[in-house]
Amino acid sequence: MRQSSCLPESVAHKALSPAAAPAPGHSQPLADQLRPSQLSELVGQQHLLAAGRPLHHVIETKALHSMVLWGPPGCGKTTIARALGRTCQAAFIPLASAFAGVKDIRAAVEQAQHRARQRQQTLLFVDEVHRFNKAQQDAFLPYIENGTFIFIGATTENPAFQLNNALLSRLSVYTLQPLSSAEILVLIERACSHHAELKRLSIAPAVKQRLSQLGDGDARRALNLLEVCMQLADHGVIDQSVLERASTHRLRRFDHHDDIFYDQISALHKAVRGSDPDAAIYWFARMIDGGCDPYYLARRLLRMAYEDIGNADSQAMMVALNAWNSYERLGSPEGELALAQATVYLACAPKSNAVYMAYHRATEAVREHGSLAVPLHLRNAPTSLARSLGHGRNYRYAHDYPDAFVPGENYLPPALSGSLFYQPSARGRERMIGEHLNRLRALNRESAKRKKENGAD
Repeated sequence: MRQSSCLPESVAHKALSPAAAPAPGHSQPLADQLRPSQLSELVGQQHLLAAGRPLHHVIETKALHSMVLWGPPGCGKTTIARALGRTCQAAFIPLASAFAGVKDIRAAVEQAQHRARQRQQTLLFVDEVHRFNKAQQDAFLPYIENGTFIFIGATTENPAFQLNNALLSRLSVYTLQPLSSAEILVLIERACSHHAELKRLSIAPAVKQRLSQLGDGDARRALNLLEVCMQLADHGVIDQSVLERASTHRLRRFDHHDDIFYDQISALHKAVRGSDPDAAIYWFARMIDGGCDPYYLARRLLRMAYEDIGNADSQAMMVALNAWNSYERLGSPEGELALAQATVYLACAPKSNAVYMAYHRATEAVREHGSLAVPLHLRNAPTSLARSLGHGRNYRYAHDYPDAFVPGENYLPPALSGSLFYQPSARGRERMIGEHLNRLRALNRESAKRKKENGAD
């Protein structure tokens, strides 16, 4: 790839950028060969680059500012940073966080200071900036603050969790999106039109379309796969059989510790809560396909049964637990069907978060009122001393009364008497529970009314 004339000579310094200059005999990857040098050539990210959008304003005014580019692999973070440096005629210093240490940061700062004295702007690009620890991130602060360099960080991780607040406060955060299949197809067509070896090969439109889908939002992945196809091509043709040989590993974008993971489990939980079995089974399949631990999904399904279904369908808890047990006995892949069945059952079940909310209301009452004493009639009385202190006195045994219910009895501390923490929904079995509790509460009100009338007499 052609290098900009404004790049410092030390860009090829191994500590600063291990991949900056190919080693002798090294074949430059196709994705890097086709990397756009101008922002106008970039495919995708129009929400940032189109007229009137934030980065378009930077291009127009050539007024760079420090930022972090957050997005999945292969969406154009490095390409945008390099193109911004060229557009704004800034010296570009790349720093690879996976290899760099304090010494490399210091060397980059010295280069930037030297160029600042020559009144030349420097763009310091830090790839995978989230890999730097707090001390390393802090090392950039004074130089961003005094304008020694423009700082652009690239990360696949959520900056709110991975970057120090002090560093984050000095950066604008721009979120990049995965490329669509149509956008990746544009890149594949461009490669086939401009790359000398690919121009000599025959590639069917259906194969190109499938390549764009296998990229799964990652342009680099799609172009790397195209490069493998190019090496496997039979008699100058890349057909479906070549593509199948090249794409032996086709896991979708998924990571057990990044936002994609948590976004997907959030979508699964919300689909179950929203009673959409089609969406629920889709997100379940996505996570299984991505390599998610089925035991994690089993735990989450059981949690959903308690949080979002509760007493509206108490069978849901047993379905989720039995699916977990079935997976333990069957293993993968047979056991995944049990989890899938539980997923669909939970999505179709009547919903209630009444117990979940009751627990939170009760917890709030505990925090607000502190350690309220247990009323004397509810206390245990195992000894004569306890009985002499009134423990258990006037307690009425519920089974001695009709329907095993004592009208007017109070089982809460006096300060909380009458509190209704559990408020059943009108869905599923909980509707019957609510009707039953309403009858009992009506008996309590009648008892309280009689006590008041007798007291008045």
